[in-house]
Amino acid sequence: MNKDVLLGSHIGLSGPDYFLGAVKEALSYGENCFMFYTGAPQNTLRKDVSALKPEEGKKAWLDAGNSLSSIIVHAPYIINLASKLKPESYAFSKQFLAQELQRAAAFGADKLVLHPGSDMKMGPEVGIANLVEALDEVLDNDDSSVKIAIETMAGKGTEIGRSFEEVAKILSLVKHKDRVGVTLDTCHVHDAGYDTSNPSAVIDEFDRVIGLDKLLVIHLNDSKNPLGSHKDRHENLGKGDIGFEALSCFVYDPRLANIPKILETPYYNSKPPYKKEIEMLREGYFDPDYLSKL
Repeated sequence: MNKDVLLGSHIGLSGPDYFLGAVKEALSYGENCFMFYTGAPQNTLRKDVSALKPEEGKKAWLDAGNSLSSIIVHAPYIINLASKLKPESYAFSKQFLAQELQRAAAFGADKLVLHPGSDMKMGPEVGIANLVEALDEVLDNDDSSVKIAIETMAGKGTEIGRSFEEVAKILSLVKHKDRVGVTLDTCHVHDAGYDTSNPSAVIDEFDRVIGLDKLLVIHLNDSKNPLGSHKDRHENLGKGDIGFEALSCFVYDPRLANIPKILETPYYNSKPPYKKEIEMLREGYFDPDYLSKL
């Protein structure tokens, strides 16, 4: 059993225990890293961090022998820094990202996952320029050490970041290069057209185009759709088009040893699958009937 590899999942942040409750849930699944939203991902309504039991949660996580660096925050989906078609929305997205960096720091997290956004039919070059301008402005005025981890996307609609080249372009243009890295989502890169049946080749390509030194987080998800579908629909481990064996390779490739791997797989019959999926990954076996046993 491999207890050292960093494996975790997305955990909800709900009352009454909020962050402390999220930590306890992650520990109950056998996790040594986890990711959470500071509020609902579909909106920007946020409670004051002080009401969310950050100190109690941090203490419980550290007392379990874990590091605060294995706690990850995900910014809400509705932040779109790739388009200026609605200037007020662009300005609000910058403001909210700045606040999210401060919130992440208050929880002890040092990584914030961010979707790069949609160019709204203005083209990826315009979208990338808008995103870079926003990142530079926000980071110019941020005093935290939280790194922004731009997520690789599936190429749905007009979203940018659908290729390693587009992500590399973002990283090459930002001013604060030490504050911006990458989240690789296995479902997204599969749906974008990268052949995940050969994980080593995908990792090689990432390293060639972007550089593994820029990889901060891995989202470990199977895909409901075939290669290159540009759909972005997550599936449970071993139940999709990528498969358990290939996903295990992303977990155990020695080049990725120190990267936290986060499951965002769907609930099954309203039950979280994470404890069982993490157990299978750590033990190195696949039970085809595991979902029915939840």
